Amino acid sequence: MPTLAEQLDPCQALKQLADQMPWTEFETTFGKYYSPEGRPAKPVRLLVGLRLLKQRFNQGDETVVAAWGQNPHWQYFCGMPELQWAAPCDPSDLVYFRQRIFQVSAQLHGDKAEEKEVVVDTTVQEKNITCPTDSKLAHKIIGRCWKLADRHGVKLRRRYRKAVRHGVRAQRWRKDPRKRKLAHRALR
Repeated sequence: MPTLAEQLDPCQALKQLADQMPWTEFETTFGKYYSPEGRPAKPVRLLVGLRLLKQRFNQGDETVVAAWGQNPHWQYFCGMPELQWAAPCDPSDLVYFRQRIFQVSAQLHGDKAEEKEVVVDTTVQEKNITCPTDSKLAHKIIGRCWKLADRHGVKLRRRYRKAVRHGVRAQRWRKDPRKRKLAHRALR
């Protein structure tokens, strides 16, 4: 029976890259950070290969593990001699491996790894933004309008403090199907 390497297209870019990669260097570099005791570790080539595929194809940990079982070129890239049907590892194993790489990198660089200023790309982080239709934002706008009126000496005929207080209180139960109508009316 032919091996996985013999079945794949030799002109495919991922197969050519897998043949040129210095896998032994990865295994010797990362292998010394694994303990021979305890649960057997996943092969270093598998974890490094999955990490590279994740970066190359812009995938998440779960999606790269799921796609690995469907793509024989990915399996060859990660060092499998035969086609595998099961997932190679749990997606959390990639997280642990990534943390181990960062820890080793910080140890190698010593004090140079500690920067005085850290630049963080926050484009993928959740923002603390309130929707304009949110009742909290409406209440904040009302409060600021009251302050502006006081600051500029504008005499308001009526402030509707009690109505605003009841409207904010009614918003607390807007998810309740019986009180949704009242909350919607209070928001308007």
